[in-house]
Amino acid sequence: MKRKASAVWKGDLKSGTGTISTQSGALSSAPYGFKTRFEDANGTNPEELLGAAHAGCFSMALSNILGESGLTADSIETEAIVTLDKADGGFAITAVHLTVRAKIPGADAQAFEDAANKAKAGCPVSKVLNATITMDARLA
Repeated sequence: MKRKASAVWKGDLKSGTGTISTQSGALSSAPYGFKTRFEDANGTNPEELLGAAHAGCFSMALSNILGESGLTADSIETEAIVTLDKADGGFAITAVHLTVRAKIPGADAQAFEDAANKAKAGCPVSKVLNATITMDARLA
Protein backbone atom coordinates (compact mmCIF):
# COMPACT_ATOMS: atom_id res chain seq x y z
CA MET A 1 0.00 0.00 0.00
CA LYS A 2 1.26 3.47 -0.85
CA ARG A 3 -0.30 6.83 -0.02
CA LYS A 4 0.64 10.15 -1.58
CA ALA A 5 0.80 13.71 -0.33
CA SER A 6 2.35 16.73 -1.99
CA ALA A 7 3.55 20.22 -1.20
CA VAL A 8 4.16 23.27 -3.36
CA TRP A 9 6.35 26.10 -2.06
CA LYS A 10 6.86 29.52 -3.66
CA GLY A 11 9.30 32.15 -2.49
CA ASP A 12 11.89 32.45 0.24
CA LEU A 13 11.63 30.87 3.69
CA LYS A 14 10.14 33.75 5.67
CA SER A 15 7.83 35.43 3.17
CA GLY A 16 7.13 32.47 0.90
CA THR A 17 3.92 30.49 0.94
CA GLY A 18 3.02 26.89 0.34
CA THR A 19 0.18 24.45 0.04
CA ILE A 20 -0.15 20.84 1.13
CA SER A 21 -2.49 18.32 -0.51
CA THR A 22 -3.30 14.67 0.08
CA GLN A 23 -4.26 11.93 -2.34
CA SER A 24 -7.59 11.40 -0.58
CA GLY A 25 -8.53 15.05 -0.89
CA ALA A 26 -8.84 15.47 2.87
CA LEU A 27 -6.35 18.29 2.39
CA SER A 28 -6.49 20.17 -0.87
CA SER A 29 -4.10 23.08 -1.23
CA ALA A 30 -4.12 23.68 2.55
CA PRO A 31 -1.94 26.75 3.21
CA TYR A 32 1.25 26.61 5.21
CA GLY A 33 4.25 28.85 5.66
CA PHE A 34 6.79 30.29 8.06
CA LYS A 35 4.12 32.08 10.09
CA THR A 36 1.95 28.93 10.42
CA ARG A 37 4.98 26.95 11.49
CA PHE A 38 6.84 29.31 13.81
CA GLU A 39 4.13 31.82 14.77
CA ASP A 40 0.36 31.57 15.20
CA ALA A 41 -0.95 32.35 11.71
CA ASN A 42 -3.89 30.43 10.23
CA GLY A 43 -2.96 27.34 8.25
CA THR A 44 -1.19 24.09 8.99
CA ASN A 45 2.43 22.98 9.37
CA PRO A 46 4.40 19.74 9.10
CA GLU A 47 4.61 19.19 12.87
CA GLU A 48 0.84 19.57 13.31
CA LEU A 49 0.22 17.11 10.48
CA LEU A 50 2.71 14.66 11.99
CA GLY A 51 0.92 14.98 15.34
CA ALA A 52 -2.44 14.25 13.71
CA ALA A 53 -0.98 11.25 11.89
CA HIS A 54 0.61 9.92 15.07
CA ALA A 55 -2.56 10.36 17.14
CA GLY A 56 -4.67 8.62 14.49
CA CYS A 57 -2.20 5.81 13.94
CA PHE A 58 -1.79 5.17 17.66
CA SER A 59 -5.56 5.12 18.23
CA MET A 60 -6.09 2.57 15.47
CA ALA A 61 -3.19 0.42 16.70
CA LEU A 62 -4.59 0.47 20.24
CA SER A 63 -8.03 -0.51 18.94
CA ASN A 64 -6.48 -3.46 17.10
CA ILE A 65 -4.51 -4.64 20.13
CA LEU A 66 -7.60 -4.38 22.32
CA GLY A 67 -9.59 -6.36 19.76
CA GLU A 68 -7.00 -9.14 19.86
CA SER A 69 -7.81 -9.42 23.59
CA GLY A 70 -11.55 -9.47 22.98
CA LEU A 71 -12.05 -5.84 24.04
CA THR A 72 -13.74 -3.04 22.10
CA ALA A 73 -13.29 0.60 23.04
CA ASP A 74 -16.30 2.87 23.30
CA SER A 75 -13.83 5.68 22.59
CA ILE A 76 -10.12 6.36 22.32
CA GLU A 77 -9.12 10.03 22.36
CA THR A 78 -5.46 10.70 21.62
CA GLU A 79 -3.63 14.02 21.55
CA ALA A 80 -0.09 14.25 20.21
CA ILE A 81 2.15 17.17 21.10
CA VAL A 82 5.09 17.40 18.71
CA THR A 83 8.15 19.34 19.91
CA LEU A 84 10.33 21.12 17.35
CA ASP A 85 13.62 22.39 18.80
CA LYS A 86 16.69 24.13 17.43
CA ALA A 87 19.47 21.58 17.07
CA ASP A 88 22.88 21.58 15.41
CA GLY A 89 22.40 24.63 13.19
CA GLY A 90 18.82 23.73 12.23
CA PHE A 91 15.65 22.30 13.67
CA ALA A 92 14.70 18.78 14.73
CA ILE A 93 11.60 17.06 16.03
CA THR A 94 12.89 16.02 19.42
CA ALA A 95 9.78 14.59 21.11
CA VAL A 96 6.17 13.54 20.71
CA HIS A 97 4.01 13.28 23.80
CA LEU A 98 0.81 11.26 23.50
CA THR A 99 -2.08 11.88 25.88
CA VAL A 100 -4.68 9.13 25.69
CA ARG A 101 -8.13 8.89 27.23
CA ALA A 102 -10.11 5.73 26.52
CA LYS A 103 -13.39 4.14 27.55
CA ILE A 104 -13.09 0.35 27.28
CA PRO A 105 -15.77 -1.79 28.88
CA GLY A 106 -14.28 -4.80 30.66
CA ALA A 107 -10.66 -3.60 30.57
CA ASP A 108 -8.63 -3.36 33.74
CA ALA A 109 -5.88 -0.80 34.31
CA GLN A 110 -3.02 -3.25 33.67
CA ALA A 111 -4.51 -4.61 30.43
CA PHE A 112 -5.04 -1.05 29.19
CA GLU A 113 -1.50 0.03 30.12
CA ASP A 114 0.01 -3.03 28.40
CA ALA A 115 -2.06 -2.45 25.25
CA ALA A 116 -1.24 1.27 25.17
CA ASN A 117 2.50 0.62 25.53
CA LYS A 118 2.36 -1.98 22.76
CA ALA A 119 0.49 0.46 20.49
CA LYS A 120 2.94 3.28 21.26
CA ALA A 121 5.88 1.10 20.25
CA GLY A 122 4.21 -0.64 17.33
CA CYS A 123 2.16 1.88 15.38
CA PRO A 124 3.76 2.64 12.00
CA VAL A 125 4.11 6.37 12.68
CA SER A 126 5.98 5.67 15.93
CA LYS A 127 8.32 3.42 13.97
CA VAL A 128 8.98 5.94 11.19
CA LEU A 129 10.15 8.58 13.64
CA ASN A 130 13.40 6.63 13.97
CA ALA A 131 13.59 5.41 10.36
CA THR A 132 16.30 6.01 7.79
CA ILE A 133 15.06 8.58 5.27
CA THR A 134 15.85 8.03 1.61
CA MET A 135 15.27 10.39 -1.29
CA ASP A 136 15.14 10.64 -5.06
CA ALA A 137 15.65 14.33 -5.82
CA ARG A 138 15.55 15.74 -9.34
CA LEU A 139 15.76 19.27 -10.67
CA ALA A 140 13.10 20.02 -13.29
